Amino acid sequence: MHHCHSQWGCREDIGAGVHLTPEKTLSALALVREGQVLDISHDIYYGAPCMPPNQTPFLMSIFSGWKDTIKRRRKLGHVNEMGTNLERVEMTMHVGTHIDALGHASIGDRLFNNRSAEEVVTNWGLDALGAEHIPPMITRGLLFDVGGEEGLRTGQVVSVDDLRRAADRGGFAVEKGDVAMIRTGWGRHFEVDNAKYLHGEPGIDVAGAEWLIEQGVVAIGSDNMAVEVLPNPDPSLVMPVHQLALAEHGVYLIENLALELAGRERLYTSCFVLLSPKFRGATAAPVRPVLLR
Repeated sequence: MHHCHSQWGCREDIGAGVHLTPEKTLSALALVREGQVLDISHDIYYGAPCMPPNQTPFLMSIFSGWKDTIKRRRKLGHVNEMGTNLERVEMTMHVGTHIDALGHASIGDRLFNNRSAEEVVTNWGLDALGAEHIPPMITRGLLFDVGGEEGLRTGQVVSVDDLRRAADRGGFAVEKGDVAMIRTGWGRHFEVDNAKYLHGEPGIDVAGAEWLIEQGVVAIGSDNMAVEVLPNPDPSLVMPVHQLALAEHGVYLIENLALELAGRERLYTSCFVLLSPKFRGATAAPVRPVLLR
């Protein structure tokens, strides 16, 4: 039996998802006035930026096409020329807009809820903390627009002060169960200059993540590959925000968000909807989050 030192005790494997209450959902839905939907995701396709060597490229091929299926059905005596097209896909779940499952990051052998990675991680996926445990999120989305007109530069830290000022500009205070979305402006390089997009990024460091987590956010998203600043200002650390959010606090990370339009339209608070496909045992899942207003 694993011992739990998490702030949740031995809850189910949903981490900060415990903040997603019916009351929170109702108050988020009450924000919808115009019935407009803003899609804040990118396409998933061959050539989308991915970080080698951990992340393999997305591959898709038509496995069964219309010509072949018509031919086979004719042989079976069918006369209505029914053609179907089906594909096969090979990918890491970390391509395009996706949400990290809590089992994605470890601190040594330790995963969220003090589970042992040695026990949880198998050749066939995660036996706990996988993507099937990511809860559906219908909650309040907060846009921290720190990027301004120019956008931030690679390696630039988004500080607690930057976040506070963005919250003031947006006229909101963070509450339990909110999703924080950080617009750095880096997302404008996605597809436009993938080499630049992958070569470091602006983002929060540990202090910014701690500030958001203390206030009870269920997830932190950003318009970059990793949510956090790369490279870390401390060269002896790599991706400490992943360890802090996922492994220590059970807070989800949403990567490669498309936030330019939301930024231009100053949609600082909205109803945030994210439904994550239940890929059992996966370390992440591709998602199509939307903002409703």
